[in-house]
Amino acid sequence: MTTVSLLKFRRKMSKKEINIGPQSIQAAGGKILSAYWTLGRFDAIVTVEWPDEKAAMKGFTGLAEFASSETLVAIPREEALKLAGY
Repeated sequence: MTTVSLLKFRRKMSKKEINIGPQSIQAAGGKILSAYWTLGRFDAIVTVEWPDEKAAMKGFTGLAEFASSETLVAIPREEALKLAGY
């Protein structure tokens, strides 16, 4: 399962805290596919491959102190087309 998460930082993080997000994701079984800091409404975008929904919830729970997030489940285009009957 792949997710795309849009993150809004709650505050400026310390140098020590900056690695808590990736560590929380990896400890929950997630593999970070890409991570970008962005300009605009959200501060970062992270795509993660997870074993299942429970792992995703556990991984992002560790970020709650530092960021709010909107997480979307991402389905590869070709798979989505098959599911839609194209």
